[in-house]
Parts: sequence; structure tokens; C-alpha cells
Amino acid sequence: MTACTVIGLGEAGATYAAALTAAGHQVTGFDPVAPTTPAGVTRAATAAEACAGADIVLVMTGAAAARSVAGECLPVLDAGSVYADFTSSSPGVMQELGQLPSQAAFADVAILGPVAALGEKTPLMVSGPGAQAVADLLVPLGVQVEIADGEPGAAMAHKLLRSVLMKGLASVVVEAVTAGKAAGLEDWIRGQIAGQLAGDGQAVIDRFLTGSAKHAVRRSKEMQDTASYLSDLGVPAEMTTASATALARMAQAAEPALR
Repeated sequence: MTACTVIGLGEAGATYAAALTAAGHQVTGFDPVAPTTPAGVTRAATAAEACAGADIVLVMTGAAAARSVAGECLPVLDAGSVYADFTSSSPGVMQELGQLPSQAAFADVAILGPVAALGEKTPLMVSGPGAQAVADLLVPLGVQVEIADGEPGAAMAHKLLRSVLMKGLASVVVEAVTAGKAAGLEDWIRGQIAGQLAGDGQAVIDRFLTGSAKHAVRRSKEMQDTASYLSDLGVPAEMTTASATALARMAQAAEPALR
């Protein structure tokens, strides 16, 4: 049995706290605002109190609180313990927190999926001195944990690069389907999207990389026209407008090579 502390008992924190409790671990939690506490979890009055005697601390707060939570918790942790930061802080902040004086081993943990849908089995990437301890705790729960080479910040760097794709792609899909619905063509645009997401992924990446640069001038103008069309439909066109801007930049960068 491991003495676990979960700081932040919102959706993610409560999910992990409940799973660790069900697995037979001793779980203490802290959250200044969460209205409920998962069954079997002992709720402490302060973050520092929650961390007293902990073998491993899982921090599930928002990124804005990462520094203050670390400042309160790291000094009270014993030698041999682990402090695992699950917040979506930048790689630079993770590096900074990993260098704070502490007897605990620091781990930078990146959550690579929606906890709301996948629960405690959401895949994770971990880096830093405490990475293996995080894997040893969570893999038995059915979690896929990948340990990234490098110091704290390496896992979050991977996550943020992934976010360029995943959050950007999600936003583009939302914009396209919203426009399709406004135009009475939702089924058709859904079919177009599904077709693009299928097949040889590496070939699609190469086609995007070469085609976007090669046809940047024409495509920029096309996306400007697309943005105007979405405006006519009454649909926000942030992603379309951003694409037009990016393609215009690519076209300008290619001009010297064409001279």
C-alpha cells in the first residue's frame, strides 16, 4: 500500500483519487473548493497537511496554481518521496519546479487524452527523476505510461507539440462542421473530414508539408474567399482566417527562392 496524496479534487483529481483508493492505496486529498470528496479519501485542511508522510503526491490543479502548490508541498516531503506535477504548465515552468530545493524526486506528467472520457486509464507521458515511481504506481491501474528521456519539462514539451495538432485539428473540424450545417451540407462535410482522417497518415503529412508550401499563394487567396463565405453564412472563421494568414506567410517566404 502506498501513501498517496492528491492535490486538486476536481474531475481529474477525483478520478485518480478514487482509482487509487479502489486499488488499496491510502489516499489523502486537498482542494479548497471542490464540493465533494471521493469515498475512502481523507480530506486534509491544507496542501501541506495532505502531503505529510506521503510516498507520492499527484498534483491535479490548474497550471496557474503549480508554483504556489509546489512552494507549499515540496518543503514538507520526506526523502524518497515523489512529487508528480500533472498540471498543464509549460516545459519551462516544469524545469523551474524540478530545480526547487526538496528531498522529493520531481516528475513532470503529461496527460495525453481526455480524462472525462478515458478516466484513470488516460495515457500518460512522464519525465524527470520521479518518472519510474509514477509508472510503478499507475501501470497496475491499467494506465499506459511512457517515460520520456530528459529532465522535468520533457513530457510537457511532447504534450504541447501534440496539442498543436489535436487542439488545432479539433478547432478546424468544429469550424468546418458548423459551416457545413449552416450551408445545409453537414453530412457531406463530415464525409470529407472522415475521408481525410483515414488512410496512410505519413503520406498525408508529406503531402501537407510539400503541397502547402508549393501552392501557398493560391491557397491563401482561396482561404480568404472561404473566410468571406463563412462570414456570409454567419459562422465564425477564426481557423480559416488563421490558415489564410499562415499560407500568406509561406508564400512570402518562398518568394526569394522563386526569383
